[in-house]
Amino acid sequence: MFPLGAPPALNAVSLTVVAALLLAGSPLAQQTPGSAQDSSVPVIRVDTRLVNVPVNVVDAHGVAVSGLSQDDFTVKEDGRTQKIAIFEREASTPLSIVMSVDTSGSVYTQFRTERDAAKRFAEQILRPEDEMDLIGFSYESREMVSYTNDPKRIDDGLKRLEKGDDTALYDAVYVASQRLTEAKPDATRRRVLVLVTDGGDNTSKKEIGYTRAIAEAQRAGAAIYPIIIVPIMADAGRNVGGEHALIQMAEDTGGKYFYVTEQEDLRSAFAHLSDDLRNQYLIGYYAPKRGVDSSFRRIDVSLKDPAKSAVDSMRYRTGYYADAR
Repeated sequence: MFPLGAPPALNAVSLTVVAALLLAGSPLAQQTPGSAQDSSVPVIRVDTRLVNVPVNVVDAHGVAVSGLSQDDFTVKEDGRTQKIAIFEREASTPLSIVMSVDTSGSVYTQFRTERDAAKRFAEQILRPEDEMDLIGFSYESREMVSYTNDPKRIDDGLKRLEKGDDTALYDAVYVASQRLTEAKPDATRRRVLVLVTDGGDNTSKKEIGYTRAIAEAQRAGAAIYPIIIVPIMADAGRNVGGEHALIQMAEDTGGKYFYVTEQEDLRSAFAHLSDDLRNQYLIGYYAPKRGVDSSFRRIDVSLKDPAKSAVDSMRYRTGYYADAR
């Protein structure tokens, strides 16, 4: 199990500029490398944060809208319009994915189908520049496969998952989010958390809970994609509260949720998830500098054309924590 108090990995772009003022006739021009006077050369450090916002745009029928340009979008942080620095029509930037699979008894009856669907997803989604980490969870989270772009390793890990008893869902979200902070630090890398679960939670630590779990996901820049297993459609036997929590997590992080009521739905859910990641616009902007703080900064993305805005809908992460690194 991962340590819950581990510090987050770097998730920003840091640039260090060293300026040597070599003026004609200045003693600085006379220095040799490594001399005592080297310490007088001024060092200017410029820290910038590139905020990546993957955006899905769909029409009234839920069909992905293509062909939009940078000029079609407006992005704001805390109500202030930001200059778009990076834009991709079809996001091809690398993916870091943590797939966290519930192995508790309430969902284990469908595990063979889960494994087959997850295996196919890994085969379809992973490119050489991508990486996937596999975690199994019940009463605790256990990493089965560290980051890899080899689908065979993911399949081997899926085969080694074992049935557990209770479910610590929020702990699992927290641990998986921490793992995402340890992904490759590419400035434009997209981070995704796939949760395969029925939404039950009965053993998460009191100090974690929903609030801290979702905050950790937002600090990691993770888009959460819950695949919600519903073995019993009647309210009796279903954890409706857990389902609603998963849906809210998806909405707050720009992900998408999928309901699975039949075994065949699992394959369809993973296929739709793959399509969703391949049909994203990527918008990036440099966060305005406001000094040191730990506030949550809200992101708003909109379409400039009122006619398009009236019929098309968008999904994107709603913000980030200023102290996330």
